[in-house]
Amino acid sequence: MLTFLIRRVAYTIPIMLGVSLVCFALVHISPGDPLVSILPPDASVELQQQLMAIYGFDRSYPEQFIRWLGRAVQGDLGNSIATGRPVTAEVLNAVGNTLILAVTATIIGFTFGGLFGFVAGYFRDSWIDKLASTISVVGVSIPHYWLGMVLVIIFSVQLGWLPATGAGPRGSSEWAFDWEHLQYLILPAVTMSVIPMGIVARTVRALVADILQQEYVTGLRAKGLLDRGVLAHVIKNAAPTALAVMGLQLGYLLGGSILIETVFSWPGTGFLLGQAIFQRDLPLLQGTILVLAMFFVILNLLVDVAQSALDPRLQRS
Repeated sequence: MLTFLIRRVAYTIPIMLGVSLVCFALVHISPGDPLVSILPPDASVELQQQLMAIYGFDRSYPEQFIRWLGRAVQGDLGNSIATGRPVTAEVLNAVGNTLILAVTATIIGFTFGGLFGFVAGYFRDSWIDKLASTISVVGVSIPHYWLGMVLVIIFSVQLGWLPATGAGPRGSSEWAFDWEHLQYLILPAVTMSVIPMGIVARTVRALVADILQQEYVTGLRAKGLLDRGVLAHVIKNAAPTALAVMGLQLGYLLGGSILIETVFSWPGTGFLLGQAIFQRDLPLLQGTILVLAMFFVILNLLVDVAQSALDPRLQRS
């Protein structure tokens, strides 16, 4: 196990370096002047050159990348061009809010998706299977930003049961797990959970249906093992793949929540990315993308380790 872990960590280091390079390159090849948001219309050439020197934009791209990466390794992502505040503080605050939303949505999606998929696979070709499969297909197909707006209209505007926007009555800086704050989490979390719920349901359904056709399951039943024991074996064999799917979905939710957070004004990384893009705030945009990418890489590493713990055969592959 230790050798497997060391090998996976060794594979992760060059991936992180490559991801850092891609994050830096994608931001810099996009059109537009990053200083246009803070420069006055009649700014002199001297002022433009002075600001470019302050933010390091007057250097070559390789030098900018090396300096940026060196500071990022030390936890310094620079200062926001638009606000002047440290990028690290803004990103970490937004990441905390996104983690709360994404983890909650993942738990909802994995719980109900796993339940629907397991029931559909166990009762394959029955009306239960068809109903669960239909729900999963609808969940994957429906645009989640549209669903978010529909939920706001129904539960916030018409019924008045839940708040429509924000992360709490006093903003996001004083988050607490009480009903006063959790009610702000329900609509965006349910909206975000629909797509992973459908994906997990379809994956688990295929896994369970395939496992139940294996010869060892027939052998277990021939030996007189009760259905409860058979189900335990099915769950154990389906768990590694289901865990991998869940980990990937959590990574996608962390990085792809910009539309949901915009609809619900949730102060997370997606909302922060939208602001950085429209304001052409390169340090904030680079820092946010880098942190999200590193989260995704580390999450994949943790999923690999968890899979190998559940299925030791993966350590030899």
